[in-house]
Amino acid sequence: MKNFEVAFARWVIRNRYAIIVLSIAAIFVLAAGATKLRFDTSYRAFFSDDNPQLIAFENLENTYVKDDNVMVIVAPLDKNIFTRDHLQAIEEITAASWQVPFSNRVDSISNFQYTEAEVDDLVVRDMVKDAQSLSDGELAKVRAAVMAEPALVKRLISERGHVTAVNVTVQLSPDQRAEATGVIAAAIAKIVEETKARHPDLDIYLSGMVMLDQAFFESALDDSTHLVPLSFALMMGLIALLVGGFFGTLVTFLVIAFSICAAMGIGGHIGFPLTGLSSSAPIIILTVAVANCVHLLVTFAHEMHAGRDKIVAMEESLRVNLQPVFLASATTAIGFMSMNFSEVPPFNHLGSLVTFGVLISFILTVSFLPALMTLLPVQVKKTAEDDYRRMDLLAEFVIKKRRRLLWVTSIIAIACVANLPRNELNDIFLHYFDDSLTFRSDSNFMIENLTGLDFINYSLNSGQSGGISDPTFLQDVENFAVWLEAQPEVTHVDRFTNIMKRLNKNMHGDDPAFYSLPKERDLAAQYLLLYEMSLPYGLDLNNQVNVDKSSTKLTATVGVLSSKAMIDFNLRALAWAKANAPSFVNTDSAGISLMFSYIGQRNIVAMLLGTTIALVLISGILIIALRSLRLGSISLLPNLAPAAIGFGLWGIFVGQVGLSLSIVAGMTFGIVIDDTVHFLSKYLRARREKGLSSEDAVRYAFRTVGRALVVTTLTLVVGFSVLATSKFQMNSGMGLMTSIIITLALVLVFLMLPPLLMKTEENTTYA
Repeated sequence: MKNFEVAFARWVIRNRYAIIVLSIAAIFVLAAGATKLRFDTSYRAFFSDDNPQLIAFENLENTYVKDDNVMVIVAPLDKNIFTRDHLQAIEEITAASWQVPFSNRVDSISNFQYTEAEVDDLVVRDMVKDAQSLSDGELAKVRAAVMAEPALVKRLISERGHVTAVNVTVQLSPDQRAEATGVIAAAIAKIVEETKARHPDLDIYLSGMVMLDQAFFESALDDSTHLVPLSFALMMGLIALLVGGFFGTLVTFLVIAFSICAAMGIGGHIGFPLTGLSSSAPIIILTVAVANCVHLLVTFAHEMHAGRDKIVAMEESLRVNLQPVFLASATTAIGFMSMNFSEVPPFNHLGSLVTFGVLISFILTVSFLPALMTLLPVQVKKTAEDDYRRMDLLAEFVIKKRRRLLWVTSIIAIACVANLPRNELNDIFLHYFDDSLTFRSDSNFMIENLTGLDFINYSLNSGQSGGISDPTFLQDVENFAVWLEAQPEVTHVDRFTNIMKRLNKNMHGDDPAFYSLPKERDLAAQYLLLYEMSLPYGLDLNNQVNVDKSSTKLTATVGVLSSKAMIDFNLRALAWAKANAPSFVNTDSAGISLMFSYIGQRNIVAMLLGTTIALVLISGILIIALRSLRLGSISLLPNLAPAAIGFGLWGIFVGQVGLSLSIVAGMTFGIVIDDTVHFLSKYLRARREKGLSSEDAVRYAFRTVGRALVVTTLTLVVGFSVLATSKFQMNSGMGLMTSIIITLALVLVFLMLPPLLMKTEENTTYA
């Protein structure tokens, strides 16, 4: 292997010009694919086509109408919706919302289809029309009618009558979503602006599924436009400060930029979409790619300090770093490739993009970087000796206290790992977004003052055409709705039976005593037909009743629930329906929040498999590369411990593991192993090539690679800490936990690995 490393180093130096030209040409070809990248900001991007919850959701949407919507929440400053001006504003927003692109239904208190009896006739009309002309008495009647309607209260009007909403339902095909979201959001924003200009005494908030998609886009755009440049600036500053030299920093910048452009270009050629998760790939590639460059540059600077010219110094740097940099890159790539086991497509894309970037950065680090550095007028600062002295002091401390350190690190590790079970897999998808994002703050206002954001749809099937008019079925639907309303998680239940009770009352002269379900199937069917014939275009019952009248949709709006609570509630509801509603042939449930709740549970199982496979592969690579089963096995402890300790600490201080953290163990395993690989490679070089004792080999490893490990760890932690500031919680949580684990990895490599090596190799000699 040594002969190959020497030959490769000399080959790179001999072919410097060709390597530079070919590298730049290859990067341009690969980067061209970046023009094909497109944003997919839909929440549906988080689910694969075969996801069972997505399939159930789409089946329900195909049976009724889609749930994609914008909620325009209106809050008068005087906290009273029922004035002429405020009701007029609601009428204006309702009318304008019909013109929003892709809208196919608009619901509000003004166009709610109010029914009443006139002699023997059924009158169906808008609840509010021409509000400015209403008398005080008519205003009072409107208020009484609205506040008495269960279909409206806690859905489109607050219990106090101080906040209302206009719900705009849109019809989008999958290929329209990416482009349509921005168009719809812009149209709604224009309506809001015009309304506030005419009615400055109104506060207006926006929520709903379209605004959720827009929030995904805004968070991804914010990360791309703010965090990526910030990461570049911090990384380059650290390289210039800790490694030294303008040209070293410049060449590192080029390697990183080329790696990012090529990786994203490959993603474009393949057809990967950009999502809130995968848009963080440049930051991660930037952070990981820096480590490769640092190791080569630190050794290069060390050799030049020793008096060698830059050609000889670079050849030696390549010789001693080629294997460890290759192993570090390979293991990092395997760690990120394990993300392809995830049930969440954006995680698959992120893992693949970072893998491409890591492999390209390795190739550029061992070819383009040395080729270009040896052609530039490099000067190395004379400030590194103190750093080496500090490493010497640390080595002496570790050697002297090795037995105590081994016990202390082991006890701390075991204590932290014991808290792993305290973590609970839980997610609240609204909390994916930072409080500073408008969607989060507006949705919080809606939840606190009007209704919930999360909902579960239940499709209740009677098993026969026209079966929804059967009195037994209607009673079971009502009983199920009443049971749901009694649950502490539920804020509102929208069901078809409210209409049937109101129609029965209307057809009995509006006698309140008849506000109940019809007792005869034929009568119920006649009421339904008469009502449907009276409804205006766009406000039919397709959102609640299927075409052949065999099933109806019941929607339970719930408060802010964790994923575990959401799943538990849904299972409880399905169990109740099965046990207490015999007329339901089957009951299907679906909802966006339910989909996100289940994906976390499925993802953790999938990532356990991916992480296990990555562990086996990386362990095998280490054993083969180190040519020692014993050392390969020993290296596993400081490689596995950081993630275990990190999640143990998380269990103590947080206790909630979300979707983003479920992939961190596999991802970081490939990163943290870099420290072990570089330390062990220098240790073994000292043992095998220099014939040093175990203690002296530890000293040699600290002196030759200790500083580089500190620099790479610092750059990695800073890079992932930048990601931790993302307004998108999936990225910020992943960045924070990764920073913690990487920091722990360096501590264990310095304080646990050397004592382990000296303990197990006390009586080992190398020929």
